[in-house]
Amino acid sequence: MSGYEIAPWQLRWEGLDLDALQRTESTFALSNGHIGMRGSLEEGEPRGLPGTYLNGFYENRTLPYAEGGYGFPESGQTVVNVTDGKIIRLLVGDEPLDLRYGTTPEHEWVLDFRTGTLRRRTVWVGPTGRRVLITSERLISFTQRAVAAIHYEVTPLDDDVQLVLQSDLLANEPIDPGTGDPRLAAALRCPLQPEFATSQNYRAVLVHHTTRSGLRMAAGMDHVLDDVPTLRTDINADGDLARLTAAADVPRGRRLALTKFLGYGWSSRRSGPALRAQVEAALAGALQTGWQGLLAEQREFLDEFWRSADVEIDGDAELQQAVRFALFHVLQAGARGESRAIPAKGLTGPGYDGHAFWDTETFVLPLLTYTVPEAARDALRWRHSTLDMARDRAVELDQRGAAFPWRSINGEETSGYWPAGTAAFHIGADIADAVARYLDATGDTDFERACGAELLIETARLWASLGHHDPHDGFRIDGVTGPDEYSAVADNNVYTNLMAQRNLREAAAACQRCPDVASDLGVGPEETASWLAAAEMMQLPYDETFGVHPQDASFTRHAEWDFGGCAPEHYPLLLNYPYFDLYRKQVVKQADLVLAMHLRGDAFTPDQKARNFAYYEARTVRDSSLSACPQAVLAAEVGHLQLAYDYFAEGALTDLHDLHHNVRNGLHIASLAGSWIVTVAGFGGMRDHDGQLTFAPRLPGAVPRIMFRMCYRGSHLAVEVTQQQATYRMLDGGPLHTTHHGEAITVTPDEPVTRPIPPAPSSDAPHQPPGRAPARRSPG
Repeated sequence: MSGYEIAPWQLRWEGLDLDALQRTESTFALSNGHIGMRGSLEEGEPRGLPGTYLNGFYENRTLPYAEGGYGFPESGQTVVNVTDGKIIRLLVGDEPLDLRYGTTPEHEWVLDFRTGTLRRRTVWVGPTGRRVLITSERLISFTQRAVAAIHYEVTPLDDDVQLVLQSDLLANEPIDPGTGDPRLAAALRCPLQPEFATSQNYRAVLVHHTTRSGLRMAAGMDHVLDDVPTLRTDINADGDLARLTAAADVPRGRRLALTKFLGYGWSSRRSGPALRAQVEAALAGALQTGWQGLLAEQREFLDEFWRSADVEIDGDAELQQAVRFALFHVLQAGARGESRAIPAKGLTGPGYDGHAFWDTETFVLPLLTYTVPEAARDALRWRHSTLDMARDRAVELDQRGAAFPWRSINGEETSGYWPAGTAAFHIGADIADAVARYLDATGDTDFERACGAELLIETARLWASLGHHDPHDGFRIDGVTGPDEYSAVADNNVYTNLMAQRNLREAAAACQRCPDVASDLGVGPEETASWLAAAEMMQLPYDETFGVHPQDASFTRHAEWDFGGCAPEHYPLLLNYPYFDLYRKQVVKQADLVLAMHLRGDAFTPDQKARNFAYYEARTVRDSSLSACPQAVLAAEVGHLQLAYDYFAEGALTDLHDLHHNVRNGLHIASLAGSWIVTVAGFGGMRDHDGQLTFAPRLPGAVPRIMFRMCYRGSHLAVEVTQQQATYRMLDGGPLHTTHHGEAITVTPDEPVTRPIPPAPSSDAPHQPPGRAPARRSPG
């Protein structure tokens, strides 16, 4: 038997299942936002999809078009599987350890959310009957950004035996990209060109560069070996391979232990010698700290994180594990990314070519803003660092301001499909929304002056340029694509218009707070007045016939999709039907108007939310992992708490249950972040409209209690919710002026505030398209 075991602070896999390697390599991946390593075996084989990644390190590839068009991007970007330092091959006598041969009576992986390490324990019986125990523990340091380390031990269990370890740095591992795209395969075939190799004592360094993107990287390793009387070692490095070989005769019950320290660095500007020096300095620091010191630093870092971010869920042990799994992986994706993006898959796999999208700002940054605000700040600084490219893109599109890319690694637009790429201009407002949320939650005036105000101003300029005033309809934004990718190039998408409205208002407010910054950017009173006028007159379509907001101006006039004629195997629809048909029917890939009701809930009445939610539930098929989260949040708000619980489970378990059958390519970081959003914004009822933090908690009947922690303005708050009441505790800092179901309360460190929970609103249960309802969740 094999599979995940349920535990509150660990993800544990018992047993050997070679067919599951590609999935478990993603779920057991380690990262710190700068370095990422998939959870593959140290011995290198068997393997699923090997992967070691450096955030922002990519190769270019051409994007040919059957018919070109003005403004189409010319090249794509693909994340590179860089030099693999995880490999420690083992020979037992003359038998290479390979779990495809012999037998493996014991095997387990443990990803520990508190220690930040991946542990392994394997008992292997070779074809000739030799039995050995292999244990390992690995980490990627949160405190020493360029460092990873592995502690690896081998113990003969029956007889004295000769053991040989081969610790490698290996570049250009052959991999199958898993697609039929020959351009992608070409980009990944030997993407690293060797430039320099050196080895001495127990240390080796390799330097490589890419051919097209012009990036250079270095990887280094150093080792500490336990003293074994017969130990012999040798080291060499050349081209794509550096190897330390250690051989010893090891008595039964004794062990051969090796600690491997790894250093990584890359740059688009620095020379090979400079990168080599950087990596060797990282190795020197790691050796100085030592293995036990790195473990202690990792635990201390995570203790502080959980103090700010932990979630407790009573009554459902699997979801308790899933939410902490999610929090841990989102932290790994963003903790030390610093001047780089947070990709949609983090650094857990090559999915989406390693690109970042709008879901970073809309799903991931809310979590980081309220738990690790410095990581949210750094992700927004990356956006700011790409402003010049976004300005150039706006000029190319004959617009003002900044047009941020739909998908990118370095800040250039790389989406070759206009309707679901460039036309999704809402990404600019999503960035502005994340900036405004971060500023409200932290009061970080230094960031606002250095980056935030400029981001708000340049995105507001884009909306003022994209939209126009119509004497009958107010301010219109035509020909854009909203979050729902089954509707494209539509007029007045409500989500886009509402987010642009907030963007325009926040930009005007930032100019008032930072008049010198506004002046330096050429913003005068007439321009800010035009922003406020556009926001005031923003067109927000409403269908009087159905009593709902159409997703865009014409959505409710489209023909209905024939859901009854869709067999289960026809989902996801985009793989079985032409976009032409999807675009002109009332079918929704992922929550769009429903997401607007979450992020801009201040623009809707409670009755509108209930009617809108029911209308779009009947048309949303959730062919995207981004949908379950906002559907859960709104279901909870309008009173469908069991449905919210069902969606909560679907989103939280997307990767652990591989619901979309693509975990092999990496985890869904935004969906993972969504499980926190559902906990805090759905069942905790937290909203942050207009810079005011408010709460309206309610729980589904199957959950007796939840507790979540969060940061706000330098303070730490804990909110505990039961079926009957909610208690707010200020752990440090404060006071916090907020509301509970509309009642003003003040929370101080001196005394918690407890208030009863009113009954949920009542309305008819909504219906989903046939076969598309979420699985009914119960704690059992």
